Amino acid sequence: MSIADDIGKLNELKQSGAIDEQEYQKAKEALLSKQQGLGATLQESFNTMTTNVNNYNMFIHLSQFCGFLIPYAGFVVPIVLWQIKKNDSDLVDQHGRIVVNWIITEVILSLLFVLLCFFLIGIPLLIVLSIVGIVFPIIGALKANDGTVWAYPFSIKFF
Repeated sequence: MSIADDIGKLNELKQSGAIDEQEYQKAKEALLSKQQGLGATLQESFNTMTTNVNNYNMFIHLSQFCGFLIPYAGFVVPIVLWQIKKNDSDLVDQHGRIVVNWIITEVILSLLFVLLCFFLIGIPLLIVLSIVGIVFPIIGALKANDGTVWAYPFSIKFF
């Protein structure tokens, strides 16, 4: 039964004389406050769900740093996290694609810059790539925590 149906029945009771104006107003206020309480509960649930998705997206970005602890984990963990929840949320899918695109781009650029080290230009490029490889995931994580999708600059879009 909806709130409008309940208020309609209250109005019928008032019209028939079963309740007076004061009782009608009290019952109407109780129904409306009950509805507002339900709305607040739904809003809290939505906020919690959104916060959980934002936190998960943040972890996808920050999981790239797992490679500092375990070799190759910085490549594997973000992909696994993305694959686990990509069907549950479009936002998770977007962040996962961004991170995986960046990982693939970073690997390709690393290989290219290592080859360019023979011409000495590769050394500063590898240094810049290393710095960007730390800064971009941090920025992406902060944006994800705020609920914003931020595509890494210079990232090749494979997905």
